[in-house]
Parts: sequence; structure tokens; C-alpha cells
Amino acid sequence: MGNNTKGALIALLAFAVFSTHDVIVKILGASYSPFQIVFFSVLLGFPWVTLMLIRDTTSGNLRPRHPWWTALRTVATTCTGISAYYAFSALPLAQVYAILFATPLLITILSIPILGEQVRLRRWLAVLVGLSGVIVVLRPGGEPLSLGHGAALLAAMGSALASIIVRKIGKDERSIVLLIFPMMTNFVVMGAALPFVYEPMPIEHLVGIAVMSLLVLMASALVIEAYKVGEAVVVAPMQYSQIIWASLFGTLLFNETLDGFTLVGAAIIIASGLYIVLREGQSDASENTPVLRTRTRTETGTSLRIGPLMRARGKLK
Repeated sequence: MGNNTKGALIALLAFAVFSTHDVIVKILGASYSPFQIVFFSVLLGFPWVTLMLIRDTTSGNLRPRHPWWTALRTVATTCTGISAYYAFSALPLAQVYAILFATPLLITILSIPILGEQVRLRRWLAVLVGLSGVIVVLRPGGEPLSLGHGAALLAAMGSALASIIVRKIGKDERSIVLLIFPMMTNFVVMGAALPFVYEPMPIEHLVGIAVMSLLVLMASALVIEAYKVGEAVVVAPMQYSQIIWASLFGTLLFNETLDGFTLVGAAIIIASGLYIVLREGQSDASENTPVLRTRTRTETGTSLRIGPLMRARGKLK
């Protein structure tokens, strides 16, 4: 078995684990506010952050070198977390994933003003085609748009903004700074909202949130291994396998069906996203490669980021 094949298979397993995490989010979302779920997710994620702090040998403090960019990224990540968790609780899994798959398209657009990236005609056409796929999924005028649809779109936009800011300041900022500020902000903001939305949680639901934290850690480790073994241009597209798991879990657990509009729209979005990823993998592409460098998973500010862990393993420079 070749390295790229092995890397792709490991990535497929990683995104299956991520999808299982999202299933738990959806199950808990039927009973609890996303503010409460995010709060306890962050709370149970702090032990892993503590371990990361202990292992971090980089000299420096927790003061951001780019405070305004760090603040903007913190706001974007916090909005992404609450929006994504709400979208999973309100919409069919496949619809949420289809909309979140638009993130690479938005990253491509944001790379122009933030990174100074030059986007040529073919990539612009890919972006426009992908955004038309989002419209197909949303099908305005066909089915009433809900707050869940708006939340999924906000999560995609917030994730794209957070990712592109990492590409801009990631070489200067300590990884722990990019991690701790969103987590602390989530903890404070969600904690402030908690008295207004809190519902008592039985032990099995608290265990469910603990399992979520463990699943994210496991999936992140698998993604790291996948990128270590295979090329990024092969590993990155494996995120789109989540639409398969969404269809399977949605059918078996939530009586959801993958309607034709979502299927067609997702296919359009995935095709355009694949084109952008493959285009960035070519030798004449810009060194920024903002999409390939995002590590393919929506960041919610509730757990460890994959990028710093990969740098710790010597994969990223």
C-alpha cells in the first residue's frame, strides 16, 4: 500500500470520528442550548490545553504579537462554535456539512484582501460554481430558510476568517496564544449566558460531552498521522467523506433523508472545492496555499487545534 493511499485511509477514519462527534452534538442539541454544550465542551477541553502548555517549550508569554488580528480571529472562532453547534441541532447533518464545505471557497475569497493572494480566472469560476451549489442547498423560495441555515452559513464564514488569519499571523504568534484566547472567550461568554439557558444534565449527558472531547483528540491525532504519511493534496479532500457519514447517521439515527437539492448542491460544492485544493497542490501555485493550510476541520474554539500539534510533530514549518 502506497503512502498516499495509507494517508487517505487514515484521513477517512479521522473524519468518520469527527462525524461521530457531530452526531453527539446533534443528540445533545435536542435537549440543551448550544451555549451550554459549548461551555461544557470547553471546560472538559482545558485538561488537554494544560498538557499542551506543559509540553510547550517555546519561549515567550501569552501576550499576542498581533492583538487586533488575534482579537478578530477570537471573535470569528467563538461565533463559529456557537453557530456550528446550533446548526447541527437544527438541520439535517447532510445540509450542515454541505454548507460548511463552502469554507474553502470563502477562504479563497478572503485570501485576496488579507493575504494579498492573486486569484485567477479559473479559481474564480470554481468559487462562483461552488457558491451556486450553496444556493442549490438553500433553495430559496422552495423551502423556508431557517435560523439553522443562517447559523451554518455564519459558521462557514467564521471558520474561513479564522483560518485565513492563522495563515497571516501564524508564523509570528505562539500556537498556544491562538488556542487559549478562543477557548477562554468561549468559556467567559458561554458561562455568562449559562444562567439563562441552563438545564440540569444527567451524568450520561456529561459523559457524552467528555466523549466528544476524546473523539476530537482521537480524530486530530489521526489527521496528524494522515498528513505525516500522505501528501496534503491527497489527504485534504478526504473531509468530503463526511457527507457519506451524514447520510448514514442521519438515516439510521434521526430519520433524515438526503433530498435531491442537498445532494446536487453538495456535489457542486465538493467539485469546486476539490478543484481549488488540487490547483493549490500544483508546483506553480502560490506559496500561501490558504486552503491546503487550513487542515480541513472547522475550528470552534472548544478543543485543541490540529495545526500546532502537527508542528509539534515536525510536519509543518
